[in-house]
Amino acid sequence: MNAAPADQIRLLDVQALDVRLQQLAHKRKSLPEHAEIESLTKDLTQLRDLLVAAQTEESDCAREQTKAEQDVDQVRRRAARDQQRLDTGAVTSPKDLENLQHEIASLAKRQSDLEDVVLEVMERRESAQERVGELTERVASVQSKIDDATARRDAAFEQIDGEAASVTKEREVIAGSVPGDLLGLYDKLRGQQGGIGAAKLYQRTCQGCRQELAITELNEIRKAAPDTVVRCENCSRILVRTSESGL
Repeated sequence: MNAAPADQIRLLDVQALDVRLQQLAHKRKSLPEHAEIESLTKDLTQLRDLLVAAQTEESDCAREQTKAEQDVDQVRRRAARDQQRLDTGAVTSPKDLENLQHEIASLAKRQSDLEDVVLEVMERRESAQERVGELTERVASVQSKIDDATARRDAAFEQIDGEAASVTKEREVIAGSVPGDLLGLYDKLRGQQGGIGAAKLYQRTCQGCRQELAITELNEIRKAAPDTVVRCENCSRILVRTSESGL
């Protein structure tokens, strides 16, 4: 393949822009905010699970408290009715009177036990409510940190993407002046060689693989016409000759 020396030099400019685009893509992908957001998101998920569990516990306690209070109220009303029967003298039979007094005593014991249950449930509910409040604050705090990290990440994205767009436009202009067959070969090699398709021959060393060329290869390059597109024997990349090639 042949190409004017000036076109080959422009290929180095295209390569430099492609390297910059790779650097920007890597920078975008490796922003510290990515790991920060991922870690915080995991924390947030765990906290939200704990919050749901605490809210469920509080809700269960609320239902349990309501049921216990209803039981207390039911026993209290029944005891009140029995006491009223006793006070009004409606029961005259000694046996019935004894049974009624015994029932009133049993109801008093039952009411006391149920009131203890209510107190115990209220304590558990209060503890669950405190836990809900604490977890709600922690969720809000972590969410705030995620929002902050996301804003920083998006600001970095905007800056990186802006530069990438500018570099891409510049590459389009320069690549448009490079012959299609030469650019096609460069793009093919770039895909095969880790993003580097063309390299400068500097002081007899390929700047693509950093290997010094063998004397036989150098002699062949010296003999090649200026418009001959030469390749590195070691890495197959396009070698661009300049005044600094050491030939």
